[in-house]
Amino acid sequence: MDNLNTEALVPVATQLLKWEQSLTLECGAALDSIDIAYETYGTLNASKSNAILICHAFSGDAHAAGIDAAGRKGWWDSMIGPGKAFDTNKYFMICSNILGGCRGTTGPSSINPKTGRHYATDFPVITVKDIVAVQKILLDHLGIDKLLSISGGSMGGMQVLQWVADYPERVLSVIPIATSLKHSPQQIAFNEVARQAIISDPTWKNGHYYDNGQPERGLALARMIGHITYMSDKSMEEKFSRHLKKERLGFSFDADFQVEGYLHYKGDRFVQRFDANSYLYITKAMDYFDLADQDLFPPNRRFAVKFLVISFQSDWLYPSYQSRDLVRLLKTRFVDVTYCEVPSTYGHDAFLLEIDQQEILVNGFLDRVFKGAK
Repeated sequence: MDNLNTEALVPVATQLLKWEQSLTLECGAALDSIDIAYETYGTLNASKSNAILICHAFSGDAHAAGIDAAGRKGWWDSMIGPGKAFDTNKYFMICSNILGGCRGTTGPSSINPKTGRHYATDFPVITVKDIVAVQKILLDHLGIDKLLSISGGSMGGMQVLQWVADYPERVLSVIPIATSLKHSPQQIAFNEVARQAIISDPTWKNGHYYDNGQPERGLALARMIGHITYMSDKSMEEKFSRHLKKERLGFSFDADFQVEGYLHYKGDRFVQRFDANSYLYITKAMDYFDLADQDLFPPNRRFAVKFLVISFQSDWLYPSYQSRDLVRLLKTRFVDVTYCEVPSTYGHDAFLLEIDQQEILVNGFLDRVFKGAK
């Protein structure tokens, strides 16, 4: 494997695995072939015992660290690299774009080999279980039988938990961050409003819009709705307060306040990098996710997987009580679990921004697991 220094000037290359076998999804439909886009950082050791899988949140991609050919910094570059929380001098990091995504892995914007056209809404409905099954295909291709750890925040944390539920024998430890065993009615409600913003855009055309351009206004509005949930009331006050964009009120329906301008900016930027149909499919997969009712750890099974569970005090989208529910379940199954609720004013975005405290927690946890595995 290539030794990729995330602080080097050499761009990190996204690799592509073309898997030419059929995969039956949880909904019963099958995909005859799947492209899987992924990146790796660090060096896989001779015993293949230092591999860590990073799972991205719903709008993320395989580019987790370093600089790509376009000069774009990885979405978790502050956490992955030499001497960082996920130290690439010690560990071999893997991150893949999820099934249903739009950054290289097969999704609704991909070409359906049976028709020669974009899948669009003919793409089958997917679940987090399906996403993890595709990640397992990638690890099998890389020859990695057991992961030192898996980590991710938000929807990435759901993938972490699904790995433990489906393939506990393939994992030594996990670090689910700012996540939940299932979506609450409020979380489902926010996703549905965002989906309706897209579907209500007349240019959506029942998902078959690829020849004419995607529903930009609907997708931008969906992102604006979502972005509000990522921040806390305090972080918005500190960042924007009631500051105006100009010296005085415009007495119009244009964006008068800085927070309005910020949301418009975020929405407009988002449509340049993300597919509207992927937004629909992935948020639906999040809403279907429910390991609480299925019981993540059945009483008749013993698990050796070690857990580090992290939440953030100001996160109201994935509030800390959901992480505590997970921890309580783990303790009833006598699982080795460490829990930390990190003080923060950033809201749900804290898992991307509260680097110093996460680095201390992750460094210590991984060091303990790695030494114990030798």
